[in-house]
Amino acid sequence: MTAPTDPASDPSAEAASGPGAPETPTAAASSGSSLGRNSIVMAAGTAASRLGGLVRNMMLVAAIGSVGVVADAFDVANKLPNVLFAILAGGMLNAVLVPQIVKAFRAHNAQERVDKLLTISAVGILAITAVLTGGAAWVVMLYTDGWSAEQLALGTVFAYWCIPQLFFYGLYTLLGQVLNAREQFGPFMWAPVANNVVSVLGFAIFLAVFGGAADTGINDLSEWDTPRTILLAGTATLGIVAQALVLLVPLLRSGFRWNFRLGLRGIGLRSAGAVALWTFAAVVLEQAGVLYLTRVAAEAGAASTATESFAGNASYTQALLIYLLPHSLVTVSIATALFTGISKAAQEGDTDRVRDDLSLGLRTIGVFTVFATAALVVLAGPATAFIVPTAGAEGTALIAPVLVALSFGLVPLGGMALMKWVYYAYEDGRSVFWITVPSTVALVAGLVAAQLWLEPQYWVVAAGGAYALSNWITVLLRTGGLKRKLGGRLDGGRIFVLHVKTLLAAAVAGGAGWGVYQLVGGFDVLSFGQGWVLTMLSGLWVTAACGLVMLVVYVLLLRLLRVRELDRLLGPVLARLRR
Repeated sequence: MTAPTDPASDPSAEAASGPGAPETPTAAASSGSSLGRNSIVMAAGTAASRLGGLVRNMMLVAAIGSVGVVADAFDVANKLPNVLFAILAGGMLNAVLVPQIVKAFRAHNAQERVDKLLTISAVGILAITAVLTGGAAWVVMLYTDGWSAEQLALGTVFAYWCIPQLFFYGLYTLLGQVLNAREQFGPFMWAPVANNVVSVLGFAIFLAVFGGAADTGINDLSEWDTPRTILLAGTATLGIVAQALVLLVPLLRSGFRWNFRLGLRGIGLRSAGAVALWTFAAVVLEQAGVLYLTRVAAEAGAASTATESFAGNASYTQALLIYLLPHSLVTVSIATALFTGISKAAQEGDTDRVRDDLSLGLRTIGVFTVFATAALVVLAGPATAFIVPTAGAEGTALIAPVLVALSFGLVPLGGMALMKWVYYAYEDGRSVFWITVPSTVALVAGLVAAQLWLEPQYWVVAAGGAYALSNWITVLLRTGGLKRKLGGRLDGGRIFVLHVKTLLAAAVAGGAGWGVYQLVGGFDVLSFGQGWVLTMLSGLWVTAACGLVMLVVYVLLLRLLRVRELDRLLGPVLARLRR
């Protein structure tokens, strides 16, 4: 399962190196250099947007908390446009639009084809958004279980204001793919900064006018009148509006004009129809698993008592946010920088180039994600305190175990995202669908087992573990499918050896980090109850001290093990620091 639009996950596309003859050493170096440069540009934008996103999230948690009926109601409502976008548009846009835009810009009637592609997509998403907004009450009921009538009513009102985000997520994706196809990589990654600025200002006004989660009456649903509800949910939606519309600026400056043109003829969708249908089916199946997970988390949160709170939807979302940070900061940037090159090579029948770029991406991503997994497992507590200091001791204690469970799925998440785009480069939606079946079954089976054998307070932690398991099943099945598709070879030896070396280095680094963490006092050293600033600072210094020890040990061991992919990952950063 991937998280919705990443840029939310479910996520994006783009280029590293041009297609051509089988890669020579010189060409490979050029490819690696291009990958590094493009990845750094996008990673910088993603880092800025994620940093702003952390501030935005901190303000949101300060306003409504990470535990309780209001936090869960808003979490479900604000999650719906992401989930619906993945179901109704995101999958088909990633599978169909990106390859078709690449083809369109190389056609003799490029402007007409791009205009029609954008117009048809935008009109379709707008119509879907209108229908789903009108049916907000039914959608909220579908995604929840065990809620009171009052909580359902609040969640529905939130949903009326949040579901319109669906259209602007679609617009953001459409405009971003045009920019990427024109090799303007930065704006798509920097646009979420606009969302964060708007949201931080709006949530700050909410805190100033209505107070926040520290107020004892935050979960008194009778206090949630129209102005309070509109300000919170309206702020979230206005941020997505800004994120989409800001992309018009670089597009217009570059000379691109989008003319409203309806029509299907001559835009290449006939050949993509089967891909779209299989992709739609795969995304629906995938999100059916997410729906069940959301219902289980909703029921777990509703089982909280007056004396004990259980992790629910809001706690799971906070853990997921932290879990996705490494993926969105580095993995998506690398995969995005490779995708257009892979797509072009696939269209030209250059299997060797596809295999080489895929191997390069998997090995480079692996160097990072293996370390990130060890860091999140060891430092889940202080990292949560640093990133979500407004959650408090209770919220942090509920979020951290979920984060640990999710973290074991971080390594396959990076690989399966890049592999999925390779399938789409070959316009193969059928394989993506059939691989989704066992992974979704594994997720749901894990959730059912948790409900049968565990108490409700453990359900959301089990959900994180089931999510991680489904990622491993997905990446293993996609590996087998791509091996057959790429002529029986996938450079598996080099990829496997790389991951063995990084796993060994990460295990030693993790042990060193855990030792330092226990030496400084562990969870008890975090300054809960003394204000969120001190909580954040205590989380920062513990995370930084232990993380630095882990990083130094990891890098030294990779040097000793002669992991050259480390240079490809760190080279552009070090070069910029030298300059």
